[in-house]
Amino acid sequence: MRAVLAGGGTGGHVIPALAIAQQLKKDFGAEVLFIGTPRGMENRLVPPAGFELRLVQVGALNRVSLATRVKTLFDLPRAVWQSSRMLSEFRADVVVGVGGYASGPAMLAAVLRRLPTVAFEPNVVPGFANRAVARWVSTAAVQFVETGRFFKNFKVTGVPVRPAFFEITGRRTGDPRPTLLVFGGSQGARFFAEFMPKVVAELPRAVLKNLRLTQQCRPEDMEAVKAAYGSLNFKFDLRSFFMDMPLRIANAHLVICRSGASTIAELGVIGRPAIMVPLPHALDNDQLRNAESFAGAGAGWIKPQADLVPGEFAAFLTRLRYEEGELRAAAKAALDHGRPDAAQRLADLTARLAANSAKAKLEKTKS
Repeated sequence: MRAVLAGGGTGGHVIPALAIAQQLKKDFGAEVLFIGTPRGMENRLVPPAGFELRLVQVGALNRVSLATRVKTLFDLPRAVWQSSRMLSEFRADVVVGVGGYASGPAMLAAVLRRLPTVAFEPNVVPGFANRAVARWVSTAAVQFVETGRFFKNFKVTGVPVRPAFFEITGRRTGDPRPTLLVFGGSQGARFFAEFMPKVVAELPRAVLKNLRLTQQCRPEDMEAVKAAYGSLNFKFDLRSFFMDMPLRIANAHLVICRSGASTIAELGVIGRPAIMVPLPHALDNDQLRNAESFAGAGAGWIKPQADLVPGEFAAFLTRLRYEEGELRAAAKAALDHGRPDAAQRLADLTARLAANSAKAKLEKTKS
């Protein structure tokens, strides 16, 4: 089987795509090609994972200026043509669109070439690329049942996570002190860079002296955050990107994060509780819906960004610090919420679709 994974841009698109690709290769011996754009995170993550990546030139259509939208509309036909040529050269049997800039052109090219297609959609309301091709794709793999109404066929699979997450499930290593992990998605979050130093400054000395904090910061925020923490005399580790995110999550007693679909999936597989601060302006409130699902299972707590006050947040962290039973219960609920077989489900769905298509073509040839 020769499978194409199309899309990317952010870690929320690329990381599940890599998990799907690795499962397809492991279970079905699939040859896999990624199609992305020059500026997406796929350039950073896909080649080191051992997969071929080809690029198309296309920009955004949603939530951008009129000039950008016009440019993208002019680029789109060429991107579809480029994608079609790549599919032909690779001799693709099936195409999986994971959302992002390159997903739309590649999926349209696959539809025009009458190739079987799978739209992977982790959010309640599909992203722009998946909405654009929803009526034509063969089937969709979704996280929420209610997402199925946008597609003619769908299957609930969950959100795949990288195999590395299964290698450390349930294992905590490193510093035995209470460890707090703060991150804001693959690109980091400026809000946490500004807010968390104010919170830490409000923590009681008894809590602070035993705290180990690991935080993701954008490169441009690194020095300011380091200076703010440096005067407080506690152990902290700041990084612009975590290549070892599974281990970071496993080492954490508590996570403070946004609530993207991939983040929630990863927390569930590892089994770690989280204080979730949904991105305030996420399209269709998807992050809030993700957080509600996780918190509703007893696996975490939702704190709207607009309502956050450093002193109150510090008091909440202090209470959790001494409520180990509550944290353990939340960790168990997180693990119960996870879908560890999501990659398997998606790989099986993709392979079955490709096999059915090949069988139909063979029968047609015989007739």
